[in-house]
Amino acid sequence: MKAGEMITRPFRIYSGLERSIYVLFFARIINSLGFFVYPFLTLLLTNKLGYSAKDAGVILMICSTSFVPGSLIGGKLSDHIGRKKLLVTAQLCSAACFLSCAFLKNQQLIPFFIIGAEFFMGVVHPTSQAMVFDLSRPENRKAAFSLLYLGHNIGFAVGPLLAGFLYNNHTKWLFAGDAITTFISVMLVILLVAETKPDSEQLRASMAEAELGGNSSEHAVEGSVFKVLFQRPILLWFVFLVMLLNFVYAQMSFSLPIFMNDTFGSDGPMLFGSAMSFNAVVVIAGTTLIISATKNMKPILATALTAVLYAFGFGAIFFAKTFALIIITVFIWTTGEILGATNIDVFIANHTPMSHRGRINSIVPIIMGTGQALSPFLVGGFIEIASVEMVWPLCFILAMIAAAGFTVMYFSDKKKDRKQPDAGQTLQNS
Repeated sequence: MKAGEMITRPFRIYSGLERSIYVLFFARIINSLGFFVYPFLTLLLTNKLGYSAKDAGVILMICSTSFVPGSLIGGKLSDHIGRKKLLVTAQLCSAACFLSCAFLKNQQLIPFFIIGAEFFMGVVHPTSQAMVFDLSRPENRKAAFSLLYLGHNIGFAVGPLLAGFLYNNHTKWLFAGDAITTFISVMLVILLVAETKPDSEQLRASMAEAELGGNSSEHAVEGSVFKVLFQRPILLWFVFLVMLLNFVYAQMSFSLPIFMNDTFGSDGPMLFGSAMSFNAVVVIAGTTLIISATKNMKPILATALTAVLYAFGFGAIFFAKTFALIIITVFIWTTGEILGATNIDVFIANHTPMSHRGRINSIVPIIMGTGQALSPFLVGGFIEIASVEMVWPLCFILAMIAAAGFTVMYFSDKKKDRKQPDAGQTLQNS
């Protein structure tokens, strides 16, 4: 095999996708390239606007909370009025909020506009996810989601760096730059992406196919989103186990900097930043290779492997007393991050009715995100009782519980499939 072919071979998984997926890939790069405000939001509130750390924390909490109603509204509307028009409208509103911040004379109004921007980004998330579900099929969803994940990380690897140069002397351009890149990415969607929401005829045909004995979990159904979720216990169990994984993953930004500060003293913050840069490099360099190597692995098994990698990656930090060992642990759990970022979305897509894609994508991330939201509060109390070193054995135990849960789910579904030979599609999609 020639060297050139060895390099290009992993990228073949991205061939044959819908054109709109490639457009969304470039749109995500541009949008993430302008991700200026949020990485510096704490500094903006405290250093530039004069808020105390306590008041800044309250504002950040409100920002995070405002995402939830936006997501619920976005999920509902995207299933009824369409994906494209809602995505475009919400992103333009978010950009308008940031652009307003650049020209406000009363800077104390800036937090209100940032909260508004976060609300509209809440609308965007389920709408964007539903669009990707519409544009992909079970056999190419890993490629679609991994390509978009790669696009986000390519942009994000550069965006905060640019924002760092703008922060001190050109603060207004943090807001204006975020707004401009959002506008450019929206123009790509307006010009090159068609509406993806299934029309009424497609929904009726899907329901008729289900009545004739079709066994796809993506068939359209009637009823509320909660009825749909409770009719799919495998999806509910999966989501709650992912919540446990998110609890573990949150230690990357909460417990790890504390641990490195305690272990390496004054060099801790600098080394932590280096470890996060290494994480970004592994994501960008490794996403295509890892997803290509695991393209035939069932999403639920890949997620189980994610849990195992989290267990050993975060758990091994307990023994990491040198920076070299820290880097090894980062590589292990970042590999799990790449697997999870793609396969979790694929599993959810494969078990979501085409009639409820927006609404499922509004509810499910809230449940899964609870683990990350509660983690600082619960682990902070744990550290006071025990120590930051004991967080890592706890991470190992929690991640292995999740891994066991995913494995049990896989074999349970496989056993069910043997009893129902005509349900091969269910097994394939799991």
